[in-house]
Amino acid sequence: MDLKKAKALVTGGSSGIGYATAQLLRDRGAEVAICGRRADALEQASSELGALGIVADVSSEDDVKRMVARVISELGDYNVLINNAGWGHWAPLVDTTVADFRRVWETNVLGAMLVARESARYFVTKNAGNIVNIASTSGLRGSPGGTTYVSTKFAVAGMTECWRLELRKSNIRVMQVNPSEVQTNFFVTSGRPARPANATKLEGSDIAQAICGMLELDERVLLTEATVWATNPKD
Repeated sequence: MDLKKAKALVTGGSSGIGYATAQLLRDRGAEVAICGRRADALEQASSELGALGIVADVSSEDDVKRMVARVISELGDYNVLINNAGWGHWAPLVDTTVADFRRVWETNVLGAMLVARESARYFVTKNAGNIVNIASTSGLRGSPGGTTYVSTKFAVAGMTECWRLELRKSNIRVMQVNPSEVQTNFFVTSGRPARPANATKLEGSDIAQAICGMLELDERVLLTEATVWATNPKD
């Protein structure tokens, strides 16, 4: 697609991969809305990006319905969802709490479903649209301490396959991107210590380029999945 014709919503767009993707979409001429739960961070990001900022919790059905309706109204149309909102939690199985497990699942899985559902309902009426789910290499294999986060990303991958099969007949492309470790604030927000900058590891902009590259393919072309690794990361 021509990204100058994109009317895009990026969930979790106030930082990290979401911010970098919204920035690149704007740079390539798209109109962009971003959402997040923290009004202060969202206001700053939307101002920097020249994007529509919408305070919303993707795990809230009412928030999601209101958000998608506002995107359609204020952008005048809607044809690209970057389903990115998510966070992580790591703990051994024996230390995993119901509260932590439920909180991550409600954002990463329920939230992804709700935003995709409301977006797809509109896309079907237009007989066109794009959904890009941000999963993870953690959705390709397990890891110690990953019960909560890893299970959400396996779930996202499964939902992606279901939606692709359902929505192709309406000319809706459903795609998935699996980033490996990306240098964002993700580690800190998931309760792990910050890491120093490392030139051998991925940046949010690398994932943004992969996402935009998938979208920019002719709309008769569906690239179902892209997994992004650093070539030779050094600790």
